[in-house]
Amino acid sequence: MNNAAPPLELRDIHLPDPVAWWPPAPGWWLVAATPVVLFLVWWLYRHWSKRHRLRRAALGELQRLEDAHAKRPDAQRLAADLSALLRRVAIAHHPPEEVAGLAGREWLAWLDRALPTPEFSQGPGAVLISAPFQPDPDIDAAALLALCRRWIRATPQPIGRGLASDRM
Repeated sequence: MNNAAPPLELRDIHLPDPVAWWPPAPGWWLVAATPVVLFLVWWLYRHWSKRHRLRRAALGELQRLEDAHAKRPDAQRLAADLSALLRRVAIAHHPPEEVAGLAGREWLAWLDRALPTPEFSQGPGAVLISAPFQPDPDIDAAALLALCRRWIRATPQPIGRGLASDRM
């Protein structure tokens, strides 16, 4: 008697299909995107840094003037220095032919364009046209410095050379 079971009909071993190279696994997407993201962050930082370099320099100069005035109060010198600083910032941000020839009330009115209220022509900034030429002017230094700081922050940043209307 033969108790042997009939031979099983087994199939040969089947290997899985090879792994496709596309689409890559999520980790590869991350590896590929990292340099692009780093480049964009670097480029945006450089772009922001260049655009705001003038503003930071002007605010640093304003802080230096404020510190110098705190150590040795001289209202005439402060008014003259602030007027010169505002003029330099204006010429850096706008075409010189638009700004350089302005004087007196026209200059103050032009400065007021960046602010919502006429604080240069009718507020603490009005002393900028007379205080530098008076021997002992009576000015509110804290209000004038705060006004100049607000004006520098409110001045539109230069976009590049071109028409003045492009920058506003």
